[in-house]
Amino acid sequence: MPLFSSRKEEKKVKVMFANGLLFIEKPDGKKQAFPLEWFPKLLNANDEERQDWTQTATGIRFNKIDLDVSTS
Repeated sequence: MPLFSSRKEEKKVKVMFANGLLFIEKPDGKKQAFPLEWFPKLLNANDEERQDWTQTATGIRFNKIDLDVSTS
């Protein structure tokens, strides 16, 4: 009898900032880059605010600054 689990394996993306850009690397190795100018809250955020993020079904949620970035 096979065992089934209702928990999904969480796949974390990598989030990096450099040269005025937000870089998101997906678990499959695909990378996306977004100009921080597109997200004024993120552009003006400090390191602590930028590091407080969670992965959502559609992208990244920056919790402290109440901002969602879609990667779909």
